Amino acid sequence: MSNVLLLRAASQDSPDRYEDAFRSRGYHPISVPVLETNIVGREELGRRLSTGLEKQSLSGVIITSQRAVEAWSEAAQTLIIADNNTPLKPESDWWSVPFYAVGEATSVALRDLSDKIPLYAPRDIRGGSETGTAERLARFILKDLPSDGTSRKLLYLTGDKNRDTLPKILESAGVALDPLQVYATQGSSMFPHDLSLALAPEGLSWGWIVYFAPSVADFVTPILRDHFALPASNSSTEDCAQLSEHHHVKVAAIGPTTESFLRQTLKLSVAVTARNPKPDDLANEVLQHDEAQ
Repeated sequence: MSNVLLLRAASQDSPDRYEDAFRSRGYHPISVPVLETNIVGREELGRRLSTGLEKQSLSGVIITSQRAVEAWSEAAQTLIIADNNTPLKPESDWWSVPFYAVGEATSVALRDLSDKIPLYAPRDIRGGSETGTAERLARFILKDLPSDGTSRKLLYLTGDKNRDTLPKILESAGVALDPLQVYATQGSSMFPHDLSLALAPEGLSWGWIVYFAPSVADFVTPILRDHFALPASNSSTEDCAQLSEHHHVKVAAIGPTTESFLRQTLKLSVAVTARNPKPDDLANEVLQHDEAQ
């Protein structure tokens, strides 16, 4: 049984969808958390939530990560406690606008808010599995927004490491964005320790490392090189000989943005890129690659 290192924190749900997808195909997946995320701007987001849609002239909200969902939930819960669970005023009705989500995981996280913060949970969630990248989401939004002259202004919840792909596409088409940073990420101080624990059992056969984001790749790769012979796009026989004591692995990417970063910036050879950022698609691509070898 080949081990697969998933560079991500396992979901609190049981079973974790990515681990379950690989396990069902005969692999032994191990998730190792790589990032620490801090929610920021709670007060400002809370103010936006309580101000309502009409006063902000918003026609929707863009959510590009589960961290942004967490920030929305925390701000809403603070308001609910402060308001003693009083009903929303009509002008604060967030049920009436679409929430545009990148990827299925973000869509699922948004849907789960209906139990936690029913007063502020979105009811109209669009995108999801068909919008797994920033570019796909931007194109989807342009097709979805009304073209009858009504407001085309969207609240855009961001982190501290955002590419400009989505803003450029939308703004060039006349869509106004109201960006608000709601989280900041940094490399986990525990990653070297957690990785060592994952590698501790002797005799494990490591087959794959899966990357889920460019920011993660930049942080973890130097640490991974202490344990793994990562496949370089310009590797030589001499390089491989020098790393003979390391685990030789193949690299997989969750999507084209991450693949591009791995190839162009880190000069890694990427064996597999998921066609869609879904657990089953990723695991299928890895399995098909191994079966073809």
